[in-house]
Amino acid sequence: MTTGLIPGGQPPDPRPTGALPQQRREPAGHAAQHVENRSRSSVITARAAASFEPVGRSVASARSFVRDTLQGWGFADIVDDAVVLTSELVTNAVVHAGTSADVLCLRSDDGVRIEVADRYPEREIPLQATAVNMGSPDREGGRGLQLCAALAGRWGVEYIPTHKTVWFQLDLPARVVGTRTAGPALPSDLLPLADSRVRVAVIQIDCTGHIAAWNEDAEDLFGYSAEQVTGKPLTDLAAWPHTPGTSTGIAEALRLSRWEGSYGIRTSTGRVTPVYASHLRVRDTAGEPSTVCLLVRDHERAVLQTPLRGPASDSSTNSEGQSTDPFEVFIGSPAPDDLDGLLQRTVERARDMLDGDSAFLLLATDDETELEVRASTGLPSARQRFARVPVEAGPGRYGSARMPAVHDDLTAVPGAVPLLNGTGMRSVVTVPLKVEGRLTGSLGVAAEAPARYSNEEALRLQFAADRIALAVESARLGELERLRRGSLSFLVEASDLLAGTLDRDQTLALMAQMTVPTLATWCAVYTIADQASEPYLSYVLHEDEELIDGIKSLLSKVPAPDPVPTPGARVWTAPGEVAHQAALRSSMRSLGLSGSPTRQVTPGIGPTLATASAVGGETVVLPLVARNRVIGMLTLGKPTDEHFRQEILELAEDLSRRAALALDNARLYSERTAISQSLQRSLLPPELPEIDGVEVEVIYRAAGEGNEVGGDFYDVFPIRDGAYGFAIGDVCGTGPNAAAVTGLARHALRLLAREGLTGPTVLERLNSAILDEGARSRFLTLLYGEMRPQEDGSAELKVVCAGHPLPLRLRQDGTVEPAAEPQPLLGVIEDLELYEQTVTLDPGDVLLCVTDGVTERREGARMLGDDGLADVLTTCTGLTAGAVAARIMRAVERFASDAPSDDMAILAMRVPGLQKD
Repeated sequence: MTTGLIPGGQPPDPRPTGALPQQRREPAGHAAQHVENRSRSSVITARAAASFEPVGRSVASARSFVRDTLQGWGFADIVDDAVVLTSELVTNAVVHAGTSADVLCLRSDDGVRIEVADRYPEREIPLQATAVNMGSPDREGGRGLQLCAALAGRWGVEYIPTHKTVWFQLDLPARVVGTRTAGPALPSDLLPLADSRVRVAVIQIDCTGHIAAWNEDAEDLFGYSAEQVTGKPLTDLAAWPHTPGTSTGIAEALRLSRWEGSYGIRTSTGRVTPVYASHLRVRDTAGEPSTVCLLVRDHERAVLQTPLRGPASDSSTNSEGQSTDPFEVFIGSPAPDDLDGLLQRTVERARDMLDGDSAFLLLATDDETELEVRASTGLPSARQRFARVPVEAGPGRYGSARMPAVHDDLTAVPGAVPLLNGTGMRSVVTVPLKVEGRLTGSLGVAAEAPARYSNEEALRLQFAADRIALAVESARLGELERLRRGSLSFLVEASDLLAGTLDRDQTLALMAQMTVPTLATWCAVYTIADQASEPYLSYVLHEDEELIDGIKSLLSKVPAPDPVPTPGARVWTAPGEVAHQAALRSSMRSLGLSGSPTRQVTPGIGPTLATASAVGGETVVLPLVARNRVIGMLTLGKPTDEHFRQEILELAEDLSRRAALALDNARLYSERTAISQSLQRSLLPPELPEIDGVEVEVIYRAAGEGNEVGGDFYDVFPIRDGAYGFAIGDVCGTGPNAAAVTGLARHALRLLAREGLTGPTVLERLNSAILDEGARSRFLTLLYGEMRPQEDGSAELKVVCAGHPLPLRLRQDGTVEPAAEPQPLLGVIEDLELYEQTVTLDPGDVLLCVTDGVTERREGARMLGDDGLADVLTTCTGLTAGAVAARIMRAVERFASDAPSDDMAILAMRVPGLQKD
């Protein structure tokens, strides 16, 4: 891939000089513009270009290039749309058209234009008209253009003689996503409560995102001294409430000129403190930018929250001097850009309007059977967020969230409002949020005193709920759409990663790394080898690596969840219960309350409590089903009192289906590889025999990934007392088919030789056996011989060379000569007339036998050949058999840079010189 980046100025025309568009296709109704017109109407401020080869991995590379470019330009709001469109268009170029793809990103003040060009101009795209069907989204062809039509503000297609270019433009939203504003000024009796001393942390972040200043209030709030955090990235401390496709990341927020909102800061004790922050981007006298962050505890957000910027007439008192309801002021103001901000302001204004101690807002699921907690104030929101309660909690109007309800005293009706159990709230009023008669949520206000609310307050709250319901539903649909787009991009990336490996352990690691921390705080993967096996804990991951061992130890003591094939996530309470019990026992033992002698707090209680906190939230199990069989379970967990939102569980279910198939593919590949390797090893001879008076060394290399045996083979074996047989051969072809014939040849040689037959007779009968294989037969070359060491220190060899490269004899004086004559190869004709030749190896002589994979080693037009092999062998005088074989192999490997394409076998035999007494 080649890339280029030119910040600022006007980009050069990417088309070749002098090339004119031959034809052009623009979709009707989309106001498509030419590049030249586009450049004149909007100034291009930056350009980034990249080229991608026509291979499958280029699609993922193109997505990463576009994502990195747009995030670097600060356009996080349109990244997901741009990545999805680029992915489809680059896939069309490199996969379907089979050409390289050129991607060009152009930045302007009002948006981004992205062009994808391929070198397949004759692949035309029909003009879009009202009556023309561009194709189904399930088909490969035309889907990229359908996405352009659905997501882009403008798009078009251009043709030149050598290229076809599809371009699209994404416009920036009018306001920055994630920015929040506050409510109106309130009377004194409605002001929020704060501690007697309000601490405002002032943190300055430099242009690289690292902490440059840290005041005393920051030390008091978070427990770190300035020396401990100066120079560290703020992202190491910030716990950003990020969901795929929604909101803005902390890095993006720090680059905005202004930002206001909520996130968490991890304190020195490891706990997360919710804070409300106001960021301001500044520059010093030298022009260096930095960000000043003011932070307070979340319940003191009123200290920093921006006042409501509403119409001049929106004040707490109207022209007649009458008090205006603060909630009326709020619902008349523009809604925030993100759903969380709208919901949070809604519950705060509802609480203020009815002078309550707490308020909450729940949104209905798509099937309207459950309500999910999305915002609250005055309640332990971390514990309740995303918790789900049924819409119909009991018989009667007060048991249904579809009707307004007033409870004077919750102690008289325990469980009437499950969300308020254990909170100390006594009275509550709840009203439904409805849009066009459909239940979309529920809004409630509660107080610690009984009998605080009557039907009049219920009517006021219902009126306010009716006014805000449509805005809430619109924001919710916007969030779902962003989440859908983010989920699509997430699943595309996940599929690419999972498809890129067939290693089981790596697949397990990828499954966990994709879920943590994007979908869950921790996860565990159980695998099931077969139907009769119990689930086995195979992998555990937590966003804090120090907690992994504790969670793994805890889960090893908990019975694995049942492998139920029912799709969807189901809650698993066992880990949280066991962790809670273990933490309780550890605490009691440390305090001497378990019957043992009183002693000081033990060091082991810390990890136990940390593990209990890590798994104390909601834990769900998703089955891993592949080919109609449960092959494992994916377990996702949250820390203490946290819950999963429904959209995240649906995304996790999609991921589990892809991960299950990838894991099963890795299992099948591992099993078949193990079987193949086992069968191949059975074709290799056992260990070489120890021969008195002769050194023997063999080096064997099979061509092809995963092959241990190919068409080349060797063998050295005892025939009878004092006599040994040796063979080296080459079957036509490589791979398993050739390996099958090598097994036949090697075993037949042993059997025939031990029958006392001469060398020519052995090869003639082997020739008949090969021809009897019929269509499976393959011709082969074979060098076979019998060796008998002599008392004078020499060795007598009787050899037959049937079409094989001739063996070479190295004498002590460095001369090299062939040790046999060529004869017909085996497996071609029935009647062979073979003869054997006698060779005597004197002390110090070496006999080298190789297959043609050695002599035919090539580098371009050059080939090692018999002469090149003989030249290398002349340098081996005085070396042992093992050293000779190793030097030959090194020379072969260095002769060419490419991996060998043919099997290679080297057999070296040396008669050592006589040792003097």
